[in-house]
Order: sequence, then C-alpha cells, then structure tokens
Amino acid sequence: MSMSFMRGDLLTKTRRLVKGLAKAKPLWLKAMEEAPPVTFPRTDGKFEAITLPEDIYIKKFFKKYPESKYQDAIRFSGYDPPPARVFGWRVLELKEQGVSEEEAIAVADMEYRAEKKVKKNAFVRLKQIARLQGKKPPPNPYPSPIKEIQAEERKYVHERFTNPKILEIVKKMKEEKAVEMQERWGGGGGRGGGGW
Repeated sequence: MSMSFMRGDLLTKTRRLVKGLAKAKPLWLKAMEEAPPVTFPRTDGKFEAITLPEDIYIKKFFKKYPESKYQDAIRFSGYDPPPARVFGWRVLELKEQGVSEEEAIAVADMEYRAEKKVKKNAFVRLKQIARLQGKKPPPNPYPSPIKEIQAEERKYVHERFTNPKILEIVKKMKEEKAVEMQERWGGGGGRGGGGW
C-alpha cells in the first residue's frame, strides 16, 4: 500500500480504502460523510507562551524570594493562590488605583512580609500549645526546602536498614561477593593447577 493512501484524516483514508476495494464499506461511513467531524488547522509545532499581566511581577517576586518557588509548590493548597501570584495581582490592583509601579511593588512586598511574619508567629504559638498538650506540632508553613528534601530522603535511608526485602537483597549480594572473593583468592581449585 502506497504512502499516499495513508495521508489525510480518518474519513479521507477510509474513502480511499473503500474505493480501492481494500476495505468493505463500514456502516458509519455514510453518516460520517453527511456530518463530517470538525477539522482544526495544523500548527507548525510552535506554540505561543501564554502570558498574564501579573507575570512580570511574579518574576520580580521570585528574584527577591527564590525560596518561595519551593515552598509554594509544596505548602499551599489548591484553593489558595501562591503568594507570588497574590503579589502580582496586588501590584496590578494598586497600579489601577493610580499608584506608581515602584510604590505598588514596595507596598505589595511590605504586605507579603507582614503576612509571612504573622504566619510564622502563629506557627511558633501553635508549636508551644502542642508541646504543652503533649501533641505533635503542626507542619511549618515556611520550611527550609533543603530540610524538606532531607526529611523526604531520611525515610528511604531508614528503610534501607529496616525493610526485610531490602535486607534480603543486601544479604544475597554479600553472599555473592564472598563467593566471588573466595574464587578470586585461591578458593577455586579446579583451574588447571594454577600454571602459567
């Protein structure tokens, strides 16, 4: 079958195959010919990046608070927009009210830092209350990304020493290594007397 037969959409291909007697006429062909599916123009593979008006301020925010990239991704629920976006919206809102860009950025930044401070203080208080009640403290709203990664890795490190499956694999590997060492250093007697 030539490649030209395989060009085009499903309707065109099927029509060609039926006409060329390579395929029996399917029941759906008539209905599809009467109401053909919508075809979309093909793109050249290039897609325009979608930009939003607040994006330039989000970039400025991340430049000043790079750690927020990690915290926002981990900590904030789907209902709360990330602080970077809130910051961007606030700058736009202030600019609409006639505030200069520079002042709008300064105000949005001040508000972000104030809110962060309130959250940190609330966390410290919740931790104290949890200790007094003998309960586990709540998660830190602003953890260090490095500590987060280390905590994640700690689980796997601990598992290496406690998981029976892993211990079994390690045991087998040690046994194989011991056998290999024994063969290498003179335990393997049947090698033709060791002559050169």
